[in-house]
Amino acid sequence: MRRLSRKKALNLVKELDAFPKVPESYVETSASGGTVSLIAFTAMALLAFFEFFVYRDTWMSYEYEVDKDFTSKLRINIDVTVAMRCQFVGADVLDLAETMVASDGLQYEPVVFELTPQQRIWHRTLLLIQNRLREEHALQDVLFKSLLKGGPTALPPREVDPNQSPNACRIHGHLYVNKVAGNFHITVGKAIPHPRGHAHLAALVSHETYNFSHRIDHLSFGEEIPGVINPLDGTEKVCTDHNQMFQYFITIVPTKLKTYKISAETHQYSVTERERVINHAAGSHGVSGIFMKYDISSLMVTVTEQHMPLWQFLVRLCGIIGGIFSTTGMLHGLVGFCVDIVCCRLKLGVYKPKEVGILDGHSSQTPLLTDTNEQE
Repeated sequence: MRRLSRKKALNLVKELDAFPKVPESYVETSASGGTVSLIAFTAMALLAFFEFFVYRDTWMSYEYEVDKDFTSKLRINIDVTVAMRCQFVGADVLDLAETMVASDGLQYEPVVFELTPQQRIWHRTLLLIQNRLREEHALQDVLFKSLLKGGPTALPPREVDPNQSPNACRIHGHLYVNKVAGNFHITVGKAIPHPRGHAHLAALVSHETYNFSHRIDHLSFGEEIPGVINPLDGTEKVCTDHNQMFQYFITIVPTKLKTYKISAETHQYSVTERERVINHAAGSHGVSGIFMKYDISSLMVTVTEQHMPLWQFLVRLCGIIGGIFSTTGMLHGLVGFCVDIVCCRLKLGVYKPKEVGILDGHSSQTPLLTDTNEQE
C-alpha cells in the first residue's frame, strides 16, 4: 500500500510539472539561435554584475520632523584666529534672553597669522572641497558615509617654530548655550559682566590697532564628528579698513545621523555673510568686530543610511534574467519570421511556370488547348 501511495504521489507531481522536458531529437539548433543565445547570456552576465554593485551601494534617506527638545544645551565648537593680540580681543555669547554665557571653555593662544606652506596647501584644499560641496550637493552624502575614515579637518600644526613674534590670537574651545537664538561675537576688549547690559573694555585699545582680519578654521554646533566639513570651515577674511564689521547670519538645523559606522546627534547649518566698514559720518553705525548671529530651526532632520534588502536584489536579478531571455526569444522569432516572408517573396518572384504544349510528339510553347475556330 505504501508503494502504491508513493507511485500515486510521484505521478501527481509529474502531472503538475510546468517545465516538461523535450527530447533532444525534437530540438532543432541553428547558427542564428546560437548567436542570439551568446548575446543574451553576455547581457545577463553584465547586468547581473552591475546589479551586484548596486546592491552593495547605500544611500542616505532624509526625514523631517518637529524638534521637541527644548531643555538640552547647544554645544558650540570654535576655532578662530584673529589678527590682533590676545590682550586686545574678547569673545563671548549673548543669547536672545540677554543672558551672557560664561566663556570659560575658550582658550586664547598667541600665534602667527600667516600660514606655513603646508598649512596653506591644507587651506586651499579645504576651500576647493567647499566650492565643490556648493555645486554638487550629493557629495555631502559621500561625506556622511565616510565619517571616521576621512582625514582630519583641523588645521595641521606648524612644522617649525616661527621666527617672528606672535601677531594674532587663536580662540578655540567649546561653549554650552541655551537652545535659543544668540550672538557669538569677537570684538575689542574683554567682556565685562554688567547687570544692566553687556559691555567690552575697549577704552584702552587704540583704533589704529584694530584689525579684524580672521580665519575660521572650524565652527560647528553639537557633537563634534571627525570628517564633517562645515560651511564656514576654511573661511578667511582680510580687512580693508581698521573699523570693519563682519557678520555671519547662521541658521542651525538639528540633525540625527545614523549610518553603519556612527550614530550621533549633531547640527547642520547654513550661513549668509555680510561685511561693512563702520563710518558714523556716512551713516554706517555699529561696532567693529566679528559677529556670528545664530538661530535654531524648529525642524529636525534624521539622516539614515539605507541598504537594498536581499529579497529585492533577488527579485531584480530574476527580472533581469527572465526579461532578457524572453525578450531575445521574441526578437529572434520576429526576425526569423520577417526573413522567411522576405525570402519566400523573392523565391515567388524568381519562379515563373512555363507553358508546355504537345504537337506532333514534340514539345512546343503553343498552348495545349486551342480555339475551335482555329482547329477547323
